Amino acid sequence: MNIPDITTCIKLLQQYDVLPNVLEHSLQVHKVACTIVDHLNGSVAINRDLVCAAALLHDITKSRALKTGEKHDITGKELLESLGYPEIADIVGQHVFLRDTSPTSPLNEADIVYYADKRVMHHEIVTIDQRIEDLIKRYGTTPERCNKILENKDIILTIENKLRRHLIKPLEEIIASLQHE
Repeated sequence: MNIPDITTCIKLLQQYDVLPNVLEHSLQVHKVACTIVDHLNGSVAINRDLVCAAALLHDITKSRALKTGEKHDITGKELLESLGYPEIADIVGQHVFLRDTSPTSPLNEADIVYYADKRVMHHEIVTIDQRIEDLIKRYGTTPERCNKILENKDIILTIENKLRRHLIKPLEEIIASLQHE
């Protein structure tokens, strides 16, 4: 498995002209995702390096997408595949809409990156309700898009419940510790 280190991830983000605000968001998502992995209880096998790299790179084409209107999850996936990072690409391709949303499926790296992204609004760690409200404000341009965002909230809560079963301390405590750093 080819997983770039943090320095390489930052260089890639710079190479693909990620805007400073998108970089700040990605760094926060990275912090949340890595901290979640660090608090897992060992009941599930998660590749920390994979989670951390995917969290940093999840919005690699977001800045470009703001200009072109492209779906940054799809173009990010394609870019990372072309760079030789298929496992990271797979996670990046799921950070907007998860493939497997079953509450009984095993927790995996994509779940953690997806969840961490939903807890970070711009560069601030927030509640799920705050994040959903922001997404509706920014992207809920049609009733269909609003409904999709609200459906996604149910998925976020499903992943949150799945996460809770694998943590050594309460999720709220873990998130609160990050908010005060």
